[in-house]
Parts: sequence; C-alpha cells; structure tokens
Amino acid sequence: NFDNSGSGKCVTGDCGGALKCSGGGIPPVSLIEFTLNGHDNKDFYDISLVDGYNMAVAVKAVGGTGTCQYAGCVNDLNTNCPAELQMMDSGSVVACKSACAAFNMPEYCCTGAHGTPQTCSPTKYSQLFKNACPTAYSYAYDDATSTMTCTGADYLITFCPTS
Repeated sequence: NFDNSGSGKCVTGDCGGALKCSGGGIPPVSLIEFTLNGHDNKDFYDISLVDGYNMAVAVKAVGGTGTCQYAGCVNDLNTNCPAELQMMDSGSVVACKSACAAFNMPEYCCTGAHGTPQTCSPTKYSQLFKNACPTAYSYAYDDATSTMTCTGADYLITFCPTS
C-alpha cells in the first residue's frame, strides 16, 4: 500500500519504500532487462531469475526485424520453490530466492574460482528455474538460450501472464 506521496512498502521487490523506483528492487525479484540500440543497432532483452523469482513476467516484440523471440516466465515458481529458497510472508510463499542469495557460495554466485563460463555450471536450483522457465536466465552464464534480439520493435511487457 502506498500513500498519496508514493511512500509505502512492497512485500517483494521493495524499492526503498518508493512507488517510483529509480533502480532495482530488493531481491528476490523477477527482472526484465533491456539494452536498446546496442551492438549493430539491435535491441537485446531477457527475463532474468538470477536474482530470484517473485512473479511471472513476459516480453513480446511487436513489429521489428530479426528473430524477435518471446521471452517469458509464465509458470508460478513460488508453488514449487524448495523450502530452503522460500521467502515467506504471513504464512505464504511470496518469492523464491536464488541459490546465490540463499547460500552465498561461489558455486551458486559464479564468483571466485567459479567466476567464468567454464567454471560456473548450472546447479540443481538453477535447473529448477530453467525447467520452469526455459527462455529465462537461470544463472549468470545462461546466455545461449536466454538473450533475445530484435531491431526496431515495440515491446509488450506483461506482468502475471497466463500463457
């Protein structure tokens, strides 16, 4: 709930108590990431669960040229979130933490000795996210199946999509 000045608090993804967020929310959060007019004037976009999951989200390119793939996570990961990753509020699972946030270990965070694509592999937790949301980033080096590209498109962003 927010007051008339835009002050309040979100159960998940809170942004310093402000309705108008000028940065990222506090994890766990489902992220939609864009780089517009990047390399070769392409737009790059993705859904990232690297910082956890709190709601289903989707991006659909409208018009444009190139591959312009759909990026989305329509499954409710909160219903199948392992107990050790659950973020609870009033007895309900409201978000699913990333393994990095839950355990803060290099093999889950892709840091230290695990800080390269060659040394950081998917874990059972990132695989759970990937199986539920095949086009979303599930860990730091999940580029091959997770970054979408398009040129000259408009984008339809949907929160809580059903398909």
